[in-house]
Amino acid sequence: METNKKILIIDDEIDLTQIVGFLFKSKGFEVQTAADGVEALQKVFTFRPDLIILDMNMPRMGGIEFYNKICGADGKPMFPVLILTARANIQGLFKDLEIDGFMIKPFEIDQLVSEAELIIKNRTSVSSKLTKGYSSGSRKICIVEESSIVFDQVSGLFLNADYTVIPAKSGAAAIEKITKDIPDAALIQLGLTDIAGDIVIYRLSQMARTMEVKYVLYTSKDAKHDRQVMERIRIKTGIFTFVEYKELGELLVKVNQLF
Repeated sequence: METNKKILIIDDEIDLTQIVGFLFKSKGFEVQTAADGVEALQKVFTFRPDLIILDMNMPRMGGIEFYNKICGADGKPMFPVLILTARANIQGLFKDLEIDGFMIKPFEIDQLVSEAELIIKNRTSVSSKLTKGYSSGSRKICIVEESSIVFDQVSGLFLNADYTVIPAKSGAAAIEKITKDIPDAALIQLGLTDIAGDIVIYRLSQMARTMEVKYVLYTSKDAKHDRQVMERIRIKTGIFTFVEYKELGELLVKVNQLF
C-alpha cells in the first residue's frame, strides 16, 4: 500500500479513534479525526480524504445526517465511506446508502485497518478490481432462501455437487455472512421480505471485500413481480446472473457455468 493516503475517522469513542488513528499513521497514512458529524463537516472538504470511517451513532450530528451532507446531486457520497454500525442497522444501511464497506461493532481493530486498506487499494488500482483465484477443491456458496422447503432442496443439490453451503434466510443475514465468510458464489432469492435480492447483490458487488463473488439472483417462473422490480433488474444486468427457473436443478447448472 502506498503511503500519504488520507483517512478521516469520525466516531465519538475517543479511545477508538486514537488507537485506530495511531495504527493508520504507523502505516504511513495521513489521519484526521472528528467526534461527530458537525466537527467532521468542518474538515472533510478541505482535507479531502481517500476514505471516511464513519460511525452511525454520534451526538450533535449522527452518521446518516453527515452522510447525506457529503452526497452530491446524484445522491452518492463524494468520498469513499466505510461505516461502523450495530448489527440491527444492517437492513436500513443497505437499502438507503451507497457505501464501500461496513464493520459491525464490536470488531477487531486490525480487521478494520485491513478493510480500510482494501477499499483504498481497490479505489486506486488501475483495474479497480482485486484478483481472486479459485481453488480446485470444494467451493463455497451462500444460498439465501426464505422457504425452508426450497432451501433444503436447493442446498441438497449443491451439497451433492461437493459445494460447501452457507445458509441464510434473509437479506440482512446474507449480508453479514457473505462479508464475514466470503464465498465463491452467492445464490440469492429475488423476493426476500426484508431487502430485495437484487439490492443485496448490488450493494455487496460495490464493496471491495465482496465484489469478486459470483452472484446469481433467482426466482421461480411462477412468481409474480411488478414491472418496476423487473425494470430494476434489467438495468442491473451485468452485475449478476438472473435466473427464472422452472426446475430447481437449473440453479446448479447456472452456477456451475460461472466457473
